[in-house]
Amino acid sequence: MKMKAIVHREAGPIGAENALVEVLLPKPKPGPHDLLVAVRGVSMNPVDVKVRALMAPEGDHRVLGYDAAGVVEAVGSAVTRFKVGDPVCYAGDLTRPGTNAEYHLVDERIVGRKPESLGFRDAAAIPLTSITAWEMLFDCFGLREGEGEGHALLVIGAAGGVGSMLIQLAKKLTGLTVIATASRPETRAWVERMGADHIINHRRSLDAELADLGVAPRYVAALTHTERHFDAVVKAIEPRGRIAVIDDPPSLDILPLKPKALTVSWEFMFTRPMFQTDDMDVQHTLLNRVADLLDQGVLIPTANHIGGVLNVANLRAAHEHQESGKAIGKTVLDGFVTA
Repeated sequence: MKMKAIVHREAGPIGAENALVEVLLPKPKPGPHDLLVAVRGVSMNPVDVKVRALMAPEGDHRVLGYDAAGVVEAVGSAVTRFKVGDPVCYAGDLTRPGTNAEYHLVDERIVGRKPESLGFRDAAAIPLTSITAWEMLFDCFGLREGEGEGHALLVIGAAGGVGSMLIQLAKKLTGLTVIATASRPETRAWVERMGADHIINHRRSLDAELADLGVAPRYVAALTHTERHFDAVVKAIEPRGRIAVIDDPPSLDILPLKPKALTVSWEFMFTRPMFQTDDMDVQHTLLNRVADLLDQGVLIPTANHIGGVLNVANLRAAHEHQESGKAIGKTVLDGFVTA
């Protein structure tokens, strides 16, 4: 049996002929820990753009897509957490085919329940950014829920998908004061809606902006343009502070961090599934927790741009929007199968 999927055949710009192509592929069969999911919604992330632009497929093609919500159609022999018919959402595994397809395989250990309060399209905006933000707070920064009182978190590039979830989780689950960076009126309004305590302009020197605010952050989430802001962050951060990075700076000189005994760590939410770590099921647990918080109204959805039904034209437009640098929150699309 065949299924529709959208693939890229070569690395390059979104305008290239083979940047995105609809094809028919064999419908996959679940392995022992896999769920076969009928995909009802997907969302865009910077990783979609990076992989498409920079990484040639290892074979004839690669299916992109690293967020999905849908319904379980079949389960593997070792699956215990879900059954056929369950609505789910997840971010998948960078080393496996992606979610821009009618059906998708995913390990149940990195899957959460779909929030009941959200449709499939809006639910697809949640997983990757929630996992990233959660792991930054509680893995990279070493915080526990309820901690952080008297300290501040600086979120650089806060109006994107990860920043939108990070602000909310920090405000609802820790005692941190949250300082968000944004420059345009619409991004400032967005991060204020997410719950930021203070907003500063990342088009100016961040150390000067923080000095004017009179706050030195203990924690810094470098979500974008890390290399541009790194020197200012080192000047402004508290001694023994922590910096977590998710983008791809060409290089970072960490020697200046020594006098303040600063810690720098990478956050990469695909690490657990890529390496099949012993604790990879923590992503299942945290996604269920985030679903609870959304259903309780503690967190609010972050979908902000509706891309239409999944097809080549709409997915191309979503890539272009993501690459524009003006995306706020998450861009979401309905799946091939919407019934």
